[in-house]
Amino acid sequence: MSISIRREESVKSEPNVVPLCDVLLVLLIIFMIVTPLVQKGVDLRLPTAMNTIRMPENPEVVLYIKKDGTMYLNQDKVTPDKLQSMLEEMFMSATDKKLYLRADSDLEYGKLVEVYEFIRGAGIESIAVIADKKTEKGD
Repeated sequence: MSISIRREESVKSEPNVVPLCDVLLVLLIIFMIVTPLVQKGVDLRLPTAMNTIRMPENPEVVLYIKKDGTMYLNQDKVTPDKLQSMLEEMFMSATDKKLYLRADSDLEYGKLVEVYEFIRGAGIESIAVIADKKTEKGD
C-alpha cells in the first residue's frame, strides 16, 4: 500500500448530468400523462339538461359547432359546403353509425337547422346531442 504525498491531481469541472436527465425524464412522463387529458375537443359552452346519458369515451364521429357557426368534424375545421361529403366519407368506415353533436349554447337556432339539413342530406339518421348535466341549483 502506497500513499502519495504529492498532489498533482487536477480539479474536474464537468457538471454531473445524471440528476438533470432524471428531472427531464420525470417531466416527460408528466407531460405524456397530462396532454391527453387536456385535449378534449373544441372549447364550447354546452347547454344543460336534466336527463343526460354519458357520451362514449372515444366516439368515432363528433361535430362541434361554435357560437359563431364555425364547425369542426373530429377536431378538423370544416366548411358548410364540405360538411355533407365529409360526413358521408366518415360514415362509410364508421362502425358506430351515430353522429355526436356538440353545439354551443349561444348558437343561433337558424344555424343549427342549416347544419341539421346537411346532416340529414348525408343520410345520417341517428344524432346524439351532447349537453352538460344540470345541477340541483338550477344552473
